Formats: sequence, C-alpha cells, structure tokens
Amino acid sequence: MHLLFATSIVPDGALASGYEIANAAIIDALRRAGARVTVMGFIWPGKMPSDPQNTIVLDAVEVRTESASGLQKLVWLGKAVLSGLTFSSVKLRVVADGEVRAAIDRAGPFDGYVLNSVQFAGAFEKILADRPFVFVAHNVEHRSAQENAAAAGSALQRWMFRREARLLKIVEERLCGAARFVFTLAEEDRAALGVASDSRSAVLPLVTRAQAPASKTRRQIDCDAALIGTWTWQPNRIGLDWFLTKIVPHLKPDFRVKIAGNMPAGVTSAHPGVTFVGRVPDAQAFVRGAAVIPLISTAGSGVQLKTIETFELGLPSVATSRSLRGIGYRPDNCVVTDDPVAFASALEVAAGNIRDVDGSAFHRRQLKALDAAIESGLARIGAVRQEVAA
Repeated sequence: MHLLFATSIVPDGALASGYEIANAAIIDALRRAGARVTVMGFIWPGKMPSDPQNTIVLDAVEVRTESASGLQKLVWLGKAVLSGLTFSSVKLRVVADGEVRAAIDRAGPFDGYVLNSVQFAGAFEKILADRPFVFVAHNVEHRSAQENAAAAGSALQRWMFRREARLLKIVEERLCGAARFVFTLAEEDRAALGVASDSRSAVLPLVTRAQAPASKTRRQIDCDAALIGTWTWQPNRIGLDWFLTKIVPHLKPDFRVKIAGNMPAGVTSAHPGVTFVGRVPDAQAFVRGAAVIPLISTAGSGVQLKTIETFELGLPSVATSRSLRGIGYRPDNCVVTDDPVAFASALEVAAGNIRDVDGSAFHRRQLKALDAAIESGLARIGAVRQEVAA
C-alpha cells in the first residue's frame, strides 16, 4: 500500500516541537505496518527534508505567527477574511492549486491520503478529495481556538480566535465525515469530533523515540524543577501562565525552577528561584537535570508529548489531570493534582525525595498500542482499495 502523507511541515529531523515528534512517530508506525509512505508539504526556510527520497517539498514557508511582523500578520488576516479560510490554513496558500496537483501526480500511483491535521487539509481540501483518506486529528482544533479566545488579551485577538473556532469546527466536521477512518491522540477527542465508534476512529498512543531510552540510574541534578516547551503556542502559554501565577507563589524561595524554550514577551516571575534559560542544545539532558518535572497543561486537546517523554525517561513528575489526556498508564512516581497549593507541595516533596522508575515498559506498551491502532485504520483504506479494484 502506498500512502501520500499530506502535512503542513515535512520532517527535517530536528524534532523541535511536539507536532514534529508526533509526526515522526506516526510515519514510522505506518511504515512498520508495511505501507510505503511519501510525505508532501512545506518545509521551514533553510532546512532540508530528513528523508528526501520519499518527500515532496512544495515550498519553504515561515508560518510561525509569533515571529511574523505586524504587516505580515495583517496580510494573513486579510487573506483569511477574503478567502473564508482559517488563519492557520491561509498561511499555507503560497502555492497555486495547480502546483499541488502536479506534486501529487509526481508521487506516482498511490492508494490514499493521510491528511495530517487540519491546517494543510483545510488549505487544499478540494484537491485532496480525489482519493480515500484517513484523517489525523492532533487536537480538537476548534475547542483549542475557543479556549484561546477566552484567554485572549485584546478584543481583536478574541474576534480572531472566535472566527478561527467557528471555521475550524466546520472543516473538522467535514473532514471527519468524509474520512474512511480518523486517528486522534486522546480518547476524549473521538467523541468531541463525533467519531467515537471503533469502526470510525482509534487513538494513537504516541512515543517520542523509536527505541526506549537507555536506563540511567544516576543523574546530575542541577535544579529542583524544569519545564521546556514552545511557549508561544497559546495552549502552552495558558499552562505556563497558570504555573507562574498560581503555583510558583507557593514554592519556597530557595526552590529552583528552570524554564527553557522560546518565551513570549512579557513573561516574568518575581520568584527568586525561577530562571528563564531560552533554547537549550539538548532537551533530554535539560529535563534529566531536574529533580522533578511539572506537567502543567490546563488547555488544549490531543496529547502532551512532554508527558510521554517524562514517562519514557522514568522521571518523577507532578501533573495536572489535563496533562494526562491520551495516556492510558500512569507510573507511580507521578502525582496528579489540579489544586495549585497541592501541586506546589507535591513538587517540593518530589524534589526532596527523587525516585526515578524504569520507563522502558511504558515505551513498549505505547509502541504496541500505536502499531495496533495504525493497522486498524489502514485496513479501512485497504478495504476501499479492494472494492475499487473489484
């Protein structure tokens, strides 16, 4: 079976975000199931695809809103309003439909599409309707947009996010209705997208690496807690704001917290132990240097890749209930609470009594379930192909 994996950004090997980590896991699982996978989409400027022999690059694009100029944001907004597309999809409309069609033709004969998330599918929906497809819903995007609107700091942002939510709901309903099968990354997302039946959808339990991390019993601890993430992504920003305003004030003054990743302007903390360190060269080494990992998601849908990575590494953690969405197993060195005072207290207790566990069993369990879910979805495409051949 040959599948065309249509995605906004093709893999370049960097795995710099949760979205890219999830894509790598899904593509690897499709190939383990015996499918030939050709990836089609855009690439970050200055990057090269990690698998050029099986990748079709439409163009180089810079679509990160946080790094765009004010003028560029206005251009995107104007195009979105005029075209009726979502803000996230219109940013990908830098090539003509004919160029996308020509790229599809270059892929050669194939059995169906894997439409990876709503952004690319929403940008070129009509072109991608000529073959059966499975849809990968990384999040319930319209709900995330609704949450973003509620947390927005200006009337314009609220209007933009509300518009995005309304349009995303329509596109998600259309894609889920037309898909032969839908993959979600969290169980609750199946019902939210109207595809809760096992004949219509399955959850993909993700991993952050192909092989389980090597067991390391000794760690060099250089801070009490560490957080790393793409904080410019609004759902992550909401969780970070909650952590800094609700939890940090309850931590002792000598409790050391390091926060890595691209930070939006204006994010600060008066706590003497909080340090913003920016980008770090090795994310895994950074989190392994912490006594405990706070898992602080309070918004969004889908799965938290940082939760999965923490469990794979066997590191102690304190998590919100929202951080565990899409996770069927919780190790016994993870404390769950949504109460800020209890969260702060649990961090201090865990940091004072470090207890790592072997994360390889969690990794094996996730990988086995991921492969089973992928095979159930591919069977739907295979059945369609046989019907057409008959």
